[in-house]
Amino acid sequence: MSEEQSGFRAKVQKFGSYLSGMIMPNIGAFIAWGIITALFIPDGWWPNEDLAGLVDPMILYLLPLLIGFTGGRMVYDIRGGVVGATATMGVIVGADAPMFLGAMLMGPLAAYLMKKFDGVFQHRIRQGFEMLYNNFSAGILAAIMAIIALKAIGPIVSGLNTALAAGVEVIVNAGLLPLANIIIEPAKILFLNNAINHGILTPLGADQASEIGKSILFLMEANPGPGLGILLAFAIFGKGVSKASAPGAAIIQFLGGIHEIYFPYVLMKPMLILAAIGGGVTGVFTLQLFDAGLRAAASPGSIFAVLAMTASDSYIGVILSVILATAVSFIIAAVILKSSKSDDEGDLSASTEKMEAMKGKESSVAGTLKGNQNNENTSEVNGEDAVPETPVKDVSQVDKIIFACDAGMGSSAMGASLLKNKFKKNDINIDVTNKAINEIPDDADIVITQKTLTNRAKAKLPTAEHISVENFLNSPKYDELVERLKNK
Repeated sequence: MSEEQSGFRAKVQKFGSYLSGMIMPNIGAFIAWGIITALFIPDGWWPNEDLAGLVDPMILYLLPLLIGFTGGRMVYDIRGGVVGATATMGVIVGADAPMFLGAMLMGPLAAYLMKKFDGVFQHRIRQGFEMLYNNFSAGILAAIMAIIALKAIGPIVSGLNTALAAGVEVIVNAGLLPLANIIIEPAKILFLNNAINHGILTPLGADQASEIGKSILFLMEANPGPGLGILLAFAIFGKGVSKASAPGAAIIQFLGGIHEIYFPYVLMKPMLILAAIGGGVTGVFTLQLFDAGLRAAASPGSIFAVLAMTASDSYIGVILSVILATAVSFIIAAVILKSSKSDDEGDLSASTEKMEAMKGKESSVAGTLKGNQNNENTSEVNGEDAVPETPVKDVSQVDKIIFACDAGMGSSAMGASLLKNKFKKNDINIDVTNKAINEIPDDADIVITQKTLTNRAKAKLPTAEHISVENFLNSPKYDELVERLKNK
């Protein structure tokens, strides 16, 4: 791959990560809205007029404000978040529809302007006037941005929202929506799964669900069927390591909702992208046929999350979409695997590394696919020690350990949980939690990251001890840390 292509891909990754970064931390609020909608609206499970009164304020105000705050905080910490949320209020008031797109624009924009404004004036403020400047500068800029958003940006974003919604409706009415999976499935496997689902489909789906109570868009990327079919085909027709690891990977993918675990299997045999596309197209076509959809985003893409968010009139369509997507994906993958003459015994680890290279970061669950060979020497072989050393904290100084990843959710949460269990078994009373790499707290004593993110973590908090691991689920450094902290 040329340097120019690599640079473009990195920019696309960064932009996609930024979009999804504004949505993913707020998925819990989207799910809460979906649950309240499913239960208490007039055609819900337990209609309740008073509780149904929560539905519109949450979708119109709460969710866009959370997105605006998160986007602003990503740019300029809490100060940026406050200004971003206030500016977002302008686009909310200036439109009748949920302003997710407006929030994703105004939050970061207002925070960026606040950051630039502080860069020019903050160092000129005389001692004793800092609080006066901080409060009034943020308040004045936030007020100006809210007015601009209300009068100028709101109508533009509202028109864009209407155009996008009309475009989706045209595609749905023309029966062409399943063809979108021709783009979605390859993009998922390469590097844009979160960006597509949380950056694009979730905001559009929430807008649609606020009007008709459900949306097919929530399940276009999150359907676990295509990946499950591929993994089942490997479990039956695969060879060597791929055959042995496929059943475990299927459980993680289907029940745990971590779809990236099947990506290396497709990269090992690129023809299998046809199986993923076939399954995806089948799933979306089935949803269209039964007019089925989810009330809110299913995150992670586990079958449990999917069923929990299914609209009350859509269970047959949703369940069939998963089953048929699995079946079609399985059949296509089985044919490809049966007709393949190559021996894939040693290809899975290489495909996993290829996936991580294309995604631009380590994959926590993919570590289970690489096996445990030479586990004690993992650091040396795979380059964990290539990261410059950092000062080692004295045991008496360690009170807080942070696991950090891009979004501060999936992979870092699993690593934190694993270390917590090890600490509990050894009676070690130290706070362990997970954060996004941009939100590492200043009082963290030890920061644990995957090796590709360690330098970013060190730049964020150079005073902490930094531990670099190959993957969050399988590192010998956890046991080393436990031994070291036992006597605290």
